[in-house]
Amino acid sequence: MKKRMLGNSGLEVSALGMGCMNLSFGTGKAVELSEGVKVIRAGYEKGITFFDTAEAYGPFTNEELVGHALEPFRKEVILATKFGMISEDGGLNSRPEHIKKVADASLKRLRTDYIDLFYQHRVDPDVPIEDVAGAVKELIDAGKVRHFGMSEAGAETIRRAHAVQPVAAVQNQYSIWTREPEAEVLPVCEELGIGFVPWGPLGTGFLTGAITPDTEFDSATDLRATFPRFTREAMKANMPLVEMLNDIARGKGVSTVQIALAWLLAQKPFIVPIPGMDKLEYIEDNIKSASLELTPTDLQEIERRLAVIAIQGDRLSKELLSLSEE
Repeated sequence: MKKRMLGNSGLEVSALGMGCMNLSFGTGKAVELSEGVKVIRAGYEKGITFFDTAEAYGPFTNEELVGHALEPFRKEVILATKFGMISEDGGLNSRPEHIKKVADASLKRLRTDYIDLFYQHRVDPDVPIEDVAGAVKELIDAGKVRHFGMSEAGAETIRRAHAVQPVAAVQNQYSIWTREPEAEVLPVCEELGIGFVPWGPLGTGFLTGAITPDTEFDSATDLRATFPRFTREAMKANMPLVEMLNDIARGKGVSTVQIALAWLLAQKPFIVPIPGMDKLEYIEDNIKSASLELTPTDLQEIERRLAVIAIQGDRLSKELLSLSEE
């Protein structure tokens, strides 16, 4: 697979990463350990070198799965995990002493002695971002972490953190139907030489074309059951977007998934999407997008047709939106 650099960090990764969360949490029941290992290793064998997890996924079980699956190939892959979303006291916790505790626990679960990319999962309003960046800097100096990342962070917070410890990558939700980062965050990343890692690049499944207004989500195991954009009314209103992607995909003889991911890859050279891949059959389709070139004419046509489609519904639940910096 083609490779990309995450900004000026020196961190080279496959042009498409693997979001591992769905194997353990978030969009249905967790898969069996053996199946999860098989999926992750299949991604590696097909050229994926960038794997994304977090202590909050499970919690903890996804890191254990990823560590187990990738242990034989540890030196050939880039492992990204996250801190700060959960704590013993409940809620966010990015206090420096807690960050260091999480790092040590994640290292054990991931079966490694260093974390390639350590993201703050959500900005903690109770802890100055300078203190957070300073704590990660100490972990880098100690050799436990190699690069600092931020997730769902706003432009000004990114700037402040970057002044203390260079930020290698920002992971915010971004896709053809979630374009908020284009206003401020992407320009800041480009200015400062920071990579951008879109999560939810396939609209948490909606842009695959496999979801219809009649699709129901289990409130016990699927976060989308709480997302306003996944109510029946919103999905029905948003179907013209999927129909547009389907139409363009048919014209190019590729899948809707490939169009959605290739569109993201075409936006900036420092963008590396991490679609969730919890089934073997998803991997090949996802990977093909890395070699699909959308022409300027293709991109102009997509923009022209997007201009008349009004996306309905907030991207996340009120609770999760409150934890994000727009």
